[in-house]
Amino acid sequence: MSADLLELNELSTAPGTGAGLERISLSLRAGEVVALLGANGAGKSTLIRAVMGLTPSSGAIRLAGVEIGACSPAARARLGLGYVPEGRRLFPGMSVRDTLLVGARSGRRRAAEQLARILDMFPDLEPRLATPAWQLSGGQQQMLAIGRALMGMPKVLLLDEPSLGLAPMLVDALLSQLRALAAEGIGVLLAEQNIARALEVAGRAYALTQGRIVAQGPAAELRRNAALERAFLGADIALSSPDTTTQPESPQ
Repeated sequence: MSADLLELNELSTAPGTGAGLERISLSLRAGEVVALLGANGAGKSTLIRAVMGLTPSSGAIRLAGVEIGACSPAARARLGLGYVPEGRRLFPGMSVRDTLLVGARSGRRRAAEQLARILDMFPDLEPRLATPAWQLSGGQQQMLAIGRALMGMPKVLLLDEPSLGLAPMLVDALLSQLRALAAEGIGVLLAEQNIARALEVAGRAYALTQGRIVAQGPAAELRRNAALERAFLGADIALSSPDTTTQPESPQ
């Protein structure tokens, strides 16, 4: 059995299924945050959706050493994948409590225990349990979307652009929670266009362009990688601070 919690080998998608993926291989260990970096259209969302079974793909997808490529999205969720889609995809009229409980995949007692744990993690949600999702702020809706995925007690959490549209303070809180989840042994695969913030929380990262991996390695090394910055010229590429700019290279 593989030591990796999640392993992709030669994952590809057909043309016409979003940004096509070409022979993507990557790994994720328990207790690790791995970032998928890239501009819009690079293939990050397609990769996350392919892992979840929402986009047809070829190649191998293994979860805890078990091949899941032929499994339905529901079966993958039961096996331990949790998914937080871009844009949250909440049911606007459903209450916070019902939204969380719909994600439960265990008996009533364990679901109640998991609900209490999530409310402890996201205390802003507790006084709003009866509130419809549409009345929540953007940050609270993101908390709710993550909480819904965690109700299934996943081994791997797949997050697609979770910081999109959030204020910097809320992004800080979100990154802190991702670190806490990893510390509990959950593997986190984080697709982010905000490269600087993703590299703050991730231990390792893969950079995508046009459906291909163009750079990979420890986050600290990629943060100093000038080639990575050039590859994403025009995207959110401040790798170390908001004031970072790319200077022309001196002729040799």
